Amino acid sequence: MAQPERIAVLGAGSWGTTFAKVLADAGNDVCLWARRPQVAAEINETRRNDSYLPGITLPERLRATDDAAEAVHAAEFAVLAVPSQTLRENLAGWQPLLPQDVTLVSLAKGVELSTLKRMSQVIGEVADVPVERVAVVSGPNLAKEIAAGQPTATVVACSDEERAVVLQKACFTRYFRPYTNTDLVGIEISGACKNVIALACGIAAGLGFGHNTMSSLITRGLAETTRLGVALGADPMTFAGLAGLGDLVATCASPLSRNRTFGERLGRGETVAQAQEAAHGQVSEGVKSCSSIRQLAARHGVEMPITDVVHRVCHEGLEPGPAAAELLGRERKAE
Repeated sequence: MAQPERIAVLGAGSWGTTFAKVLADAGNDVCLWARRPQVAAEINETRRNDSYLPGITLPERLRATDDAAEAVHAAEFAVLAVPSQTLRENLAGWQPLLPQDVTLVSLAKGVELSTLKRMSQVIGEVADVPVERVAVVSGPNLAKEIAAGQPTATVVACSDEERAVVLQKACFTRYFRPYTNTDLVGIEISGACKNVIALACGIAAGLGFGHNTMSSLITRGLAETTRLGVALGADPMTFAGLAGLGDLVATCASPLSRNRTFGERLGRGETVAQAQEAAHGQVSEGVKSCSSIRQLAARHGVEMPITDVVHRVCHEGLEPGPAAAELLGRERKAE
């Protein structure tokens, strides 16, 4: 499989714009689709997207458009950079525009509420493509740090290893180091669950708890994530890697993490609506995915106590203080 000559990125938020920058810095011609015409115009005229990445200059090989057909025209890779719960709707609109043999790359991290499907499954169903043409990028990838050129690593996952290697080459730069993996299930479950565990860490921080509590939540969160992944057929080693432990630590510990900061507001006593208002109307992915992950775990008989408590704090009125007490008061058991 030859290296791509043209790559489309659909979604000009902070991570979509950042990944488009990575691809352009790696030497590709990139067309970035923005929903709002003024965002596309700003990128083309000023090399900036200050609504999402203030202060970052974008490379010349990256151009933007608000026309999805123009964005995907002749593209060999189409990167889908929209939130997990809107992926199906957006992709249904783009599907008729996609080139015949395009590889679809998901940046979304979540489990669909209505179907309990992973993002690669949603893509395969809506775009009517085999799983071999769907790839996922996931890892400790906080957008603002990467946009500033700070070094990080990530995972490019695809069941077709040759296709994964092509995408790996397409996004390799001096500051962005991708590794390949064929375990789509493990990579996607890791990415979805870490948002929920980050909410729990944020809630704990909002309650005034310290590093011991955070470390315990991260470790036990990794354990329940691994249990779910293995029940779905994932390789348990995936959860010790960049898309598992790596992404989990970054999302749970960084103030740049929307899930962590959203949870912190909940821990300080704000409601979900108040935390959403403070986040300029955005609800973190974990607030939605905690419910679908909880249902998916129940379907497969997997115990996920942290996810269950986060769901009840976000959607059933459980107060953060009693939630912490409930986790600590669970039945004693071996690790």
